[in-house]
Amino acid sequence: MKQIYFIRHAKSEKDGKTDFDRDLSQKGKNDAKEAGKFLKKSKIKPDMIFASSAIRAAKTAKIIAGELNTKKLEFKEELYDITLDNFVNFIKKIDDKYKCVMIIAHNPTITEAAEYLSDSFITNLPTCGIFGVEFDINSFSDISEDSGEAIMFDYPKMH
Repeated sequence: MKQIYFIRHAKSEKDGKTDFDRDLSQKGKNDAKEAGKFLKKSKIKPDMIFASSAIRAAKTAKIIAGELNTKKLEFKEELYDITLDNFVNFIKKIDDKYKCVMIIAHNPTITEAAEYLSDSFITNLPTCGIFGVEFDINSFSDISEDSGEAIMFDYPKMH
């Protein structure tokens, strides 16, 4: 069994030097902290958190990792502005020593990947939304379209 928690970065400021450099808004920081607390309360312990290196995604990841008391965090520039095909290929290359991973990235691809790999149609993963998918496989390389089952969907406006 493998689990992936797809997490969209928290709410960001509207402006930045570039899109890549946009920081989290205060609401985004608060939402990321609450998401981390929710994940901890749900007893979800990722073996690794992969995050886009864009400022808003990286800060979301750091806040969530802090709430989960983990330093298992890798920033991946390739997760910023990535296509669905490349996102799926990224997942297929995840080391199989990990059972449970989180991927913190951006729309539209984070929503597309969550839908493509699961049995669900969610339309939109809101900012700081969490969509968990479980796969009955032994290797991430075996992931394919519709191969996962949704096990969680949570986002700030639900609370």
